[in-house]
Amino acid sequence: MPEPVETTNPDGVDYGWVMQVTFLLTILVGVPIVALLSTLVDLPSWGARAEFAVRVGAPIWLVTSLAVFAYAKRTQE
Repeated sequence: MPEPVETTNPDGVDYGWVMQVTFLLTILVGVPIVALLSTLVDLPSWGARAEFAVRVGAPIWLVTSLAVFAYAKRTQE
């Protein structure tokens, strides 16, 4: 069995895990929130819908990413 060419042992927070979990949670939590909030606003065109999704989704993504990072930082060994 050949030995691995390269191995990693990250010190601190595993940023790959943080990015993956942020992506997943943003979809699972953010999509229902954006969909619910979109029922309260008149969105006449696809451009308006896309702009609304970005304006509402960006803060959701930011809060989710900070929460996941804080969790990873707190639970690291």
